[in-house]
Amino acid sequence: MYVKSSVMIKKGARIMLTTISILLICFLMLVVVLLLYSPGKPVPFLDKSGNPLAGSISEKIHVHINGVDQGMFIKGKDITKPVLLYLHGGLPDYFLSRKYPTGLEDYFTVIWWEQRGSGLSYSADIPPETMTPEQMLSDVLEMTNYLRRRFGKEKIYLMGHSGGTFIGIQAAARAPELYHAYIGVAQMSNQIQSEIRTYKYMLDEFKKNGNSKMVRKLEAAPVTITDGTPDAYRALRDPAMHSLGIGTTRDMNSVVTGLFLPSLACPEYTLMEKINLWRGKSRAGISILWDTMLKTDLSKQVPALDLPVYFFEGIYDYTCSYTEAKSYFKNLQAPLKGFYTFERSAHSPLFEEPEKMRQILKEDVLAGLNNLADIK
Repeated sequence: MYVKSSVMIKKGARIMLTTISILLICFLMLVVVLLLYSPGKPVPFLDKSGNPLAGSISEKIHVHINGVDQGMFIKGKDITKPVLLYLHGGLPDYFLSRKYPTGLEDYFTVIWWEQRGSGLSYSADIPPETMTPEQMLSDVLEMTNYLRRRFGKEKIYLMGHSGGTFIGIQAAARAPELYHAYIGVAQMSNQIQSEIRTYKYMLDEFKKNGNSKMVRKLEAAPVTITDGTPDAYRALRDPAMHSLGIGTTRDMNSVVTGLFLPSLACPEYTLMEKINLWRGKSRAGISILWDTMLKTDLSKQVPALDLPVYFFEGIYDYTCSYTEAKSYFKNLQAPLKGFYTFERSAHSPLFEEPEKMRQILKEDVLAGLNNLADIK
């Protein structure tokens, strides 16, 4: 009996050792593949002969802004074009432009800036307590002035997306003389009201679909003006929204396949930079301002702008409510304004309907007009 037990133990140990060895080999192979897909060099624009396009720019650089090295991609087919500073939301999303080409570089020198504590600008040495709205706003203005000096422009264009609109519209209000126009894509307004709308919509949809498990989870984590968004709700929010087609894009049904895997596949990041994209998502950058965003009604904080303003809104956007954005826009005072509805988009019209976005940018924004706007 003892001999038989000893044999079984040895056999089990061999199986375990073999399993661990296989897993280790698979892990090492995965690391090698990721390294091969992560050279970390910006891809240049090429002419018909396969040579770098004359007059174009494709850079990945870091600039010291308010005491912190902050990274960005600079992309443009003609360096003399107007400069567009892009402010991302909770996650830098430059990598999505590979799957969903925006064409922004046809009309602008685009600055895909990854803000303090996020992505290329991530550092564990940045104290979270310095991630304040005022600090982020100061960074935007300092970055703007750097770009004005570098490219010899009196003014640039400012575009915010999602959480980036929270800081972006305040920067436009603080220093309108620095910008030709402000463009809010999935503009934030009264975010707690947006979250309440989204919560009710998802609860109704899951009831209609007979998803009793998700209904129970949502009912156990209600969103209210008093209590805000409970941790349990925030854990459910992204996967629930994507499963209903109201997440990042209309066709993206999973954060893993829609965001995580594409970020790993982007060759312009090193492997460590890809890791930092996700390290910074929840612990730094725009995401850390979430509680402040919930308590802020931008329609009251920024009721007027002294420059042209454009809102690009996906009709299926429940991350930053289409309805709330429209309400904000109607009351917003500005010398020129335009509200544009993207009928096939959720939260990311610039990635979901790039042709329509480019037409609006070319015919309205760059021309200082609002002829194509749904609401003026």
